Amino acid sequence: MKISSILLHPQFLLVFTVTILHRVSRDSVLALCELSVRDHNKLYNYSLTSPLPKFPHGILSEDGFYKVAANETVLLFQLCSTMIFNHDPPMCVGCKDCGGPSRCGMGCSALVSNQIDGYPVCTTLGRPSSMLVDVLDKKSPHTGIIVKMSNNGPERNCSLSVTVICNSNGVQGPQTFETVGFCDYTTQLKHPSGCAKIISSHGKGLGWFGTFMVIIICLFGAYFLAGTIYRYFFLHIDGIDAIPNLEFWASLPHRVQSSFMSLVRRFRGPSHAYRSSYSPVNF
Repeated sequence: MKISSILLHPQFLLVFTVTILHRVSRDSVLALCELSVRDHNKLYNYSLTSPLPKFPHGILSEDGFYKVAANETVLLFQLCSTMIFNHDPPMCVGCKDCGGPSRCGMGCSALVSNQIDGYPVCTTLGRPSSMLVDVLDKKSPHTGIIVKMSNNGPERNCSLSVTVICNSNGVQGPQTFETVGFCDYTTQLKHPSGCAKIISSHGKGLGWFGTFMVIIICLFGAYFLAGTIYRYFFLHIDGIDAIPNLEFWASLPHRVQSSFMSLVRRFRGPSHAYRSSYSPVNF
């Protein structure tokens, strides 16, 4: 079979297209999990999926999901990705918008299971494409970040906010969660990925004077360029004489030197050679 016929085969094209779309979707989700915040002379860079020495997948749970339970409610979530269940998958009703009965929980990034009339009923809280990352405290950006995800369901809009506290010593998973409103949840965990890479910038930029000088230099450059082009193409002046006001610019160093020497003589007083001829003489 020829290579061209293989490349044009509908099944090959379908697999190729799905692979490309999956890669684009994955890269867009990873971009959502990055954040840069400037505070005074420091730049705080967060990258939740960047590998760390002890955590090659960044903030992503090695189990494929984070889990926290209270009373008869179970909260399941993964950051910067959809959940993966190699063990202990959720068995609940109403999981059609998050993977369906056979892959429940693997079609979204956050899920809550509540016991209703003796049956676990699942509600999707968030998807990777809806993730928003922001600093926990704008006055202290190094303390950590907040990852918020949401889902617009047919009956209600739900969300999950996960506070990631900076902890360079290790990971502490979520211990408790809170319900805010009817279908909004919050929880907290500690992770080294919540610590920013800080880049210090000692300089304070050009300032107003530096900016003013740059503008002046640019104006002079534009003046020289426009004047030279005009004199060369329209007045047909060749060589160095095409520079506008050449005589003035050529004499400018001498003018500056003369002005400087005049100021020096004014502050130092007349020199010995220029003293008055009426100076007293000793006989």
